[in-house]
Amino acid sequence: MSDKFFFKGRQTPKPAYGESGYNTKRTAKPGTEALPLKLSVQTEARKTEVAAMVAEKQLFANITIDADKPENIIELSGLLNKPKTVKSEAKPNRNDACPCGSGKKYKKCCGA
Repeated sequence: MSDKFFFKGRQTPKPAYGESGYNTKRTAKPGTEALPLKLSVQTEARKTEVAAMVAEKQLFANITIDADKPENIIELSGLLNKPKTVKSEAKPNRNDACPCGSGKKYKKCCGA
């Protein structure tokens, strides 16, 4: 049945496709051409070291030399030292052979 029989007023319109579902307004990843890293170092020698690290990881960065300010490469170290995902082994099912090598089912041996 239609909504118009139960109340006066407008029916609620269905939401548009852009308002729900996929995220169409993503931010650019740091280290790309659209959003290069902003790094500052104190010496020319350090700049070449940092530029080599950036080139090795195929990133983009704007490196400035300023002897008065302390070195700031936090954005780069954050991208280089991402934590690794830890994966654990799957536990055997109850009726599988026991991994200890006894020949019994897991539920009768080590799973009890």
